[in-house]
Amino acid sequence: MKVVTLFENRTISKEYKSSHGLSIYIETKNHKILFDTGADDSFVYNASKLGVNLEEIDIAIISHGHNDHGGGLEGFLKINSKAKIYVGKGAFDDYLTKLLGIIKFKIGLKKELLSDRFEFVDGVTSIDEELTLFNNIEGDKLLPKGNDRLLKSYSDGTIKKDDFAHEINLLINENHNYSLFCGCSHKGIVNIVEKAKIIANTKVSTVVGGFHLMGMKVNSSKNAAYFQELAANLKNSGVDKYYTCHCTGEEAYNYLRKNVKALDEIKTGMIIEV
Repeated sequence: MKVVTLFENRTISKEYKSSHGLSIYIETKNHKILFDTGADDSFVYNASKLGVNLEEIDIAIISHGHNDHGGGLEGFLKINSKAKIYVGKGAFDDYLTKLLGIIKFKIGLKKELLSDRFEFVDGVTSIDEELTLFNNIEGDKLLPKGNDRLLKSYSDGTIKKDDFAHEINLLINENHNYSLFCGCSHKGIVNIVEKAKIIANTKVSTVVGGFHLMGMKVNSSKNAAYFQELAANLKNSGVDKYYTCHCTGEEAYNYLRKNVKALDEIKTGMIIEV
């Protein structure tokens, strides 16, 4: 399986565009998949540089309803006319983030892009023997603390903490070798991996995605135990290789890299074989 990072916060070369967001191209035996589109259409520019033909994508997935993962949808729809697009139920609802605990900004997807090309996922959805999408994560272990500033606006005017029911994850089966792709792991990477193992009924070999730890101070007294427990869980999960990125954050990545030998990172322009 070929995995190409089309868009991520950082880049391996100045020839690629990058900013806060995520977009990954995945080529399997049976499919050409776009997993998220980043914050804008920069992934289109990078795809051309990396030799990825977006017209050939047959399945697109938006991991959750935030614009740093689906902001490039409009650009993709202009290029590709055939891909079915999978999103979580509620992905086009109204989502907000708060700054300094007061100011609220809209971070949702553009509702005007909705069409009959979109399929909504609620639970475990098997596309075929190779691809499975899932949400409804039951566990609440080591949830990212950054979730606290992310909100959902309801039709009655109320604003509450986002429960991330709209977040979906991709599990790929290649000859009973399972790879898991996550966007931000708002439901907690430990919980998502455990759910994937239940669905696969075996271990997950590879995990690719963000862990939403950006902004957390590793050495602060209130976070030290969290990171120690997270590192222990990642090491004991049975996963052979983690490739993290985007919202994990540099400080969290550096700590986890020292404590979890199986963990590495991906950046814009990187191509890996899984």
